[in-house]
Amino acid sequence: MIKMALFRKSVIIFIGFVFIVSACGKTSENPSSSGSSATTGSAAASGSSAAKNRTEKIVLKAGLVTADNEPLTVYANKLAESVKQRTDGQIEIEVYANSTLGHTLDVIQQVAAGAPVLSYADGASLAEFVADLGILQGPYLINRPEDFTKIVASEWFEEVNNQMKDKGVRILSFNWYYGARHMISWKEIRNPDDLKGLNVRIPAVPMWKETVTAMGGNPVDLPWSEVYTALQTKVVDAAEAPLSTLYGSKLHEVAKVISTTGHFKSVGAFVMSEQVFNSIPEDLQAILLEEFEKFGAEESAAAIQADLEWKKKLEDEGAQFVEDVDVKAFQEATKAVYTKFPEWTPGLHDRVSSYVQP
Repeated sequence: MIKMALFRKSVIIFIGFVFIVSACGKTSENPSSSGSSATTGSAAASGSSAAKNRTEKIVLKAGLVTADNEPLTVYANKLAESVKQRTDGQIEIEVYANSTLGHTLDVIQQVAAGAPVLSYADGASLAEFVADLGILQGPYLINRPEDFTKIVASEWFEEVNNQMKDKGVRILSFNWYYGARHMISWKEIRNPDDLKGLNVRIPAVPMWKETVTAMGGNPVDLPWSEVYTALQTKVVDAAEAPLSTLYGSKLHEVAKVISTTGHFKSVGAFVMSEQVFNSIPEDLQAILLEEFEKFGAEESAAAIQADLEWKKKLEDEGAQFVEDVDVKAFQEATKAVYTKFPEWTPGLHDRVSSYVQP
């Protein structure tokens, strides 16, 4: 029923969107990009001059759940400006923050339905299309954000990326760092025992459910837009997110204690419909791939640098940080999560982990 409702919503939104594609003849084969690194320099170099000969434009709507002041939204807007400039106005990306276009799964369903939208999504959300991608959101999978780059450059990622294209979803780049996720609550959380009996807000994604359960909490599915009220009214006892999102959503106004569990280090992708992507002239495809890769790298660097700033802002506004968390206890507790997905390819965890081992 949920999928059917999301599908109906996707169709309705699709009808309302504006999408005009240049009628300049059949496009050639799309670039052989893995989504994270595109060798499309020569095509993009001629893109601007080719674009000047076309008058129609393509309008894409990017749906984000993040607030306007978070790095993800800020750099998505910078990307939109750069794409418009490089394509001489042939491609316009309209950025909608704060779940304006819907929650993450809503927007992904719009992508899958062929709507001209862009969605930011992590591996756990994309697992609906290719199950093995769910591992990319696994607990304590990587130690540093740069470890993720090694995974995206691997043969394994090329395989799953091609599977995504077959499912009708194009990964534009998979290098947008969202941040390490921590617990926010009215209670100090230092080990799994401290989470016992606490209702923890999660998105409706199996990886979150299994991880929070393994950490000791009771997972409660809620859209992000409802978290503030849920914490305020004690519908949930805790939530988890990067510091930028905790601050941007003002959760520290209703729950003052932030425990630095760092259970997920979230890196996400921007995705769009493969059908829509293939309808775009090849020179403009190349520009899109280059720009998403470039601004993903810039956003990631900014997000890492900004973590200390978010911490200070939160502390200045009354948040209390618990930093003596027994991370090893949580790591040990969440090892079982990787056994909870029988739909994964056998040996998946070992294969993916091998790319980030010293």
